Amino acid sequence: MTVFEHAGKLLVVDCGVLFPEEHQPGVDVILPDWSAIRDRLSDVVAIVLTHGHEDHIGGVPYLLRERRDIPLIGSRLTLSFITAKLAEHRIQPVLTEVKEGETLDVGPFGLEFLAVNHSIPDGLAIAIRTAAGLVLHTGDFKMDQFPLDRRITDLRGFARLGEEGVDLFLTDSTNADVPGFTTSERELTPAIESVFRTTQRRVIVSSFASHVHRIQQVLDAAHAHGRKVAFVGRSMVRNMGLATDLGYLTVPDGLVVDAKTMDRLPPNKVTLICTGSQGEPLAALSRMAAGTHTITVGEGDTVLLASSLIPGNENAIYRVINGLTDLGANVIHKGNAKVHVSGHASAGELVYCYNIVQPSNVLTVHGEARHLRANADLAISTGLPRERVLVAANGDIIDLHDGRALHTGAVDVHNIYVDGDTVGGVTEASLAQRRTLGEEGVLTVVALIDTDTGRLTEDPDILARGFEHHDTTFTTLTPALEKALAGAAERNITDTTRLEHLIVRETERWARKLFRRQPVIIPVVIEA
Repeated sequence: MTVFEHAGKLLVVDCGVLFPEEHQPGVDVILPDWSAIRDRLSDVVAIVLTHGHEDHIGGVPYLLRERRDIPLIGSRLTLSFITAKLAEHRIQPVLTEVKEGETLDVGPFGLEFLAVNHSIPDGLAIAIRTAAGLVLHTGDFKMDQFPLDRRITDLRGFARLGEEGVDLFLTDSTNADVPGFTTSERELTPAIESVFRTTQRRVIVSSFASHVHRIQQVLDAAHAHGRKVAFVGRSMVRNMGLATDLGYLTVPDGLVVDAKTMDRLPPNKVTLICTGSQGEPLAALSRMAAGTHTITVGEGDTVLLASSLIPGNENAIYRVINGLTDLGANVIHKGNAKVHVSGHASAGELVYCYNIVQPSNVLTVHGEARHLRANADLAISTGLPRERVLVAANGDIIDLHDGRALHTGAVDVHNIYVDGDTVGGVTEASLAQRRTLGEEGVLTVVALIDTDTGRLTEDPDILARGFEHHDTTFTTLTPALEKALAGAAERNITDTTRLEHLIVRETERWARKLFRRQPVIIPVVIEA
């Protein structure tokens, strides 16, 4: 999510989500922190969406909860995806559909839209004109010269804007540390064809629910080999239905059938397309691997993971691969076959763009720290002065004035966690507690204490979770607690809260010494 400010008005470009990693248990998605503009939402003239991937549109429903009439600007497919998502939140959006080559004035911002090629149709780069200068934001893009939809990145438009004078160039950094040029989507066709040609039973394909190009390749292969196709998973069914209705997905008559029809077909006539390529625990493929889905994976089935491994998801993905392999499936993925290419420009393409556009300043965006720095180095290698190439962190403020982009400050931002219906209620502290619960266990100590003497009236009850223990495991804890409480009684400490703190400290010390662990301690003091 990037916010542009000019003449007292705000323009938002993209509003996506991050997906939680293993150290963020219980979190559904992570939102950008827009608290810095919360009291200025009335100044937002529009949200411009570069394309329909979740990391660019997934946060929109949560922002519109705070102001429902913010106009959304985007291409036809992007707006159809976000409209379907907003319907689940019972929000009716204000939409402005645009396409490449068009211009639009929104408040003090003059917008021009350029076609870019990505792993989803209808991606757009955005040129933003103001009195402060001309900004070109690539969105996510690559320079596939043979895209499946024949819609290439508009390098002529990039060059024209370069002639006009791009004051600030925001460039996709995701593949900046990958040398050369990104492989064309068409080069995957032989590997996908091979899967369908050699598989004797069912073919199960897992992909992002928005990867229309990859799904088209799978549909074409299934049709060529006489197989029927069923979509599995709510988001997959919804998105592919939208893509078909809008003409972005070409589906031969009779190819796609429902699950009931699929059950009556022989296995060698079946293709299933589902979600879960990133190991998401509730997605269809993960549940198949765990044996908890209505679809049972068996010996002779081939599972094709037609997506890349998102950094941080490796363990979850390999857990799914191992589970499917144990069930007898042959699992095809990027590690053992050419079944996925990136949707992002590699280093050679980025250098090409810098040489075409010749911007005055560059701000690297989209990617982790190593990607942003690698992209900055590429820009510098083309002749841009180092001081004209900016690598910004979340919350950083960049001022564009008189042809110079300068880092001038920062606003305080944090990850905003969504947990079920709760937005922002989960904090780093509560996540730390969840990790402790999952990794260190829980000990509940119930102590019955004589109010007159301050001493235990009987041995405490120890309720343990996450501990493998025997009858004698906690026998050494009782005398330790007795000694500590006796010492408290001698000092006339009778306050229940202070006694609970004492029990926590003594139990923590005992657990560290005996188990080398730091469990969550829940003290319960009952006055007798």
